[in-house]
Amino acid sequence: MYIIGMMKAASFLILVMCTVSYSCKAGANAVEPAAAKSLRILDKLPDNENDWKKILTDQEYNILREKGTERPFTGQYNKEKRSGIYRCAGCGHILFTSDTKFDSGTGWPSFYRPAKNSSVRELQDNSYGMNRIEVVCARCSGHLGHVFDDGPAPTGLRYCINSVSLQLDTQKK
Repeated sequence: MYIIGMMKAASFLILVMCTVSYSCKAGANAVEPAAAKSLRILDKLPDNENDWKKILTDQEYNILREKGTERPFTGQYNKEKRSGIYRCAGCGHILFTSDTKFDSGTGWPSFYRPAKNSSVRELQDNSYGMNRIEVVCARCSGHLGHVFDDGPAPTGLRYCINSVSLQLDTQKK
């Protein structure tokens, strides 16, 4: 029992260290207010990482291109209730719809299915000593988050997505 408690404490410490490490890198841009984020829909994808750096904020670049994460409970869409379509913050590709969003209590926006099967791609992720499934935008390959098998019906899936990698389009339903 003592060993299990120590393993849980070590896992928590790793999570905190990763969060603090990212938070220091993100600096003052850690939480972007909803009003400051304008809809970005690209006709043509950037050719290289330098071009991505020109159009993305530092925090967007860290998460979408470098596979970073935002601190739990800080993202602008975690508690979002408005109806609409969630698009990729990098390219504008349609990813999720508000009617599949649910409160998972994890601190990140969660969805039980993508808007279409072709909206996202799922890749094996063995980073940080964990075995997870990474979720990326099917159009620009931007890192969105991860998918887990502890979600609600009808799919049983929880797409745990960084708010920074999303933009809510309330004009389309």
